[in-house]
Amino acid sequence: MRVRRWRHYETPSGRRPVKEFLGALGEKDAAAVAAAMEEVQEEGLVSARHLRGKIYEIRADGYKVVYRILFAPQGRQGQVLLTLVAFQKKTRRTPPQIIQLAERRLRNWEERGKRKMPIRTSDI
Repeated sequence: MRVRRWRHYETPSGRRPVKEFLGALGEKDAAAVAAAMEEVQEEGLVSARHLRGKIYEIRADGYKVVYRILFAPQGRQGQVLLTLVAFQKKTRRTPPQIIQLAERRLRNWEERGKRKMPIRTSDI
């Protein structure tokens, strides 16, 4: 079994937007999101919805609200699951600007990795 682990995208200034979003959730909502992320960690991409390119989406049902986490598999065998964007879902479709933000963050992450710049991440 392949071991997968979650990492949070970090901006060049050191912010971790998804980690900050998750930290602001209430206990029940945070537990629902954590369970959804754990399912993907254990089952792989079959537990997520492919959006486009390398971007996938996790759905988590909180208390009277739905959350989405956009992420991309990284690493040699996709063993690192990089969170890119987290948001509260308010429409049927994932807004295109949210997907574009995830794509920009992924490009930024990959470019910094190619230049061998230090990228600090933390596991959930």
